Amino acid sequence: MELSFGKGALLLLLVAAVVAMLTRRLRLPYSVGLVLAGMGLAFLPMVPKIAFTREILFDTLLPPLLFEAALSLRWDELRRQLPVVLTLASAGVALSGAVTAAGMRCLAGWTWPSALLFGALIAATDPVSVIATFREAKARGRLPLLIESESLFNDGTAAVAFGVAVTLAAGRSLSGWAVAAALASTIGGALLCGAATGVLALLLAGRTEDHLVELTVTTVAAYGSFLLAEHFHFSGVVAAIAAGLLLGNSRRFGALSERGREAMLAFWEYAAFAASSLVFLLIGMQEAGQNFAGVRKPMAVALLFVMLGRAVAVYPLCALFGRSALRVAMRHQHALFWGGLRGALALALALSLPGQTPQRAEIVTVSFGVVAFSVFVQGLTMRPLLRRTGEIP
Repeated sequence: MELSFGKGALLLLLVAAVVAMLTRRLRLPYSVGLVLAGMGLAFLPMVPKIAFTREILFDTLLPPLLFEAALSLRWDELRRQLPVVLTLASAGVALSGAVTAAGMRCLAGWTWPSALLFGALIAATDPVSVIATFREAKARGRLPLLIESESLFNDGTAAVAFGVAVTLAAGRSLSGWAVAAALASTIGGALLCGAATGVLALLLAGRTEDHLVELTVTTVAAYGSFLLAEHFHFSGVVAAIAAGLLLGNSRRFGALSERGREAMLAFWEYAAFAASSLVFLLIGMQEAGQNFAGVRKPMAVALLFVMLGRAVAVYPLCALFGRSALRVAMRHQHALFWGGLRGALALALALSLPGQTPQRAEIVTVSFGVVAFSVFVQGLTMRPLLRRTGEIP
């Protein structure tokens, strides 16, 4: 039987706690252990099934993950890296999606609408997977800032690209001006929603020294910014990031008390841990139900061109900064390339495709296959790569 998310979450959190202890002892990536545990749970008859839907991810699990990640970003450091981050998060996503779509059309034999849909939803690196991997590895310095910031900001481009692909798949046409307007509205509206909720939270927090009230206000800001933006069809991800950046750098405004700030950081660290645990367990439970035998060729093509698209997005674009103070070291470029993990965001977009979408079943199954590759192959080899490049001891 299918269990409600609320009841099922309690069981999954217990499993996550056990997996956390085991993976630490075995020195395995926590995300890999969770996906494996989720796959194991899916085969146990006494474990009820929990539906993994776009609504659960977007309305419940994603806001705390994004908000907490943005809280830890220092604006002074991020501002210096913004040209690189925004280039990777915009042109990089577009290039990656175009390369993947071309590969699926020419070698896998998919129709252009299906190929474009897949290219758009798989192009963006997933903030959940990326942040979990780099934090587990305890990476520090410029590289984690670049790759985590890119994974947070590239949703705006991916959302517009996915919307354009859905429109084209439905047989409607779009002009270049319409695409540009959609991009500006998606990101600009999201920034306004995030800034408005963040400023409101700071104003309310400044009127009290009760750390519990301050914590409540930050909770409203995290979810409120995301849901407000999604209500107006803007990017909830960008809105939550904007609100998190404001509150995370709130010391300059003096709005939060010192105790309130400590409580906020501790609470959101736990909230992000719980949310990411549930995401990876749910991915594992869904992976176990996929039939990959019938999509071997498109799966192989997808893996090849997703990685090729990531290479095209990283190396040429980083070369643009080669003669400037923002030059990205080659070892960092290698880590950016291999650290471009895919995860829950791609699956949520795939599952949200309308039932009448051409080749929908293949798109969903291949998306799960790419995510499995990200978790098991890239996830397991990311730490050795970081160690070899000197990013971690």
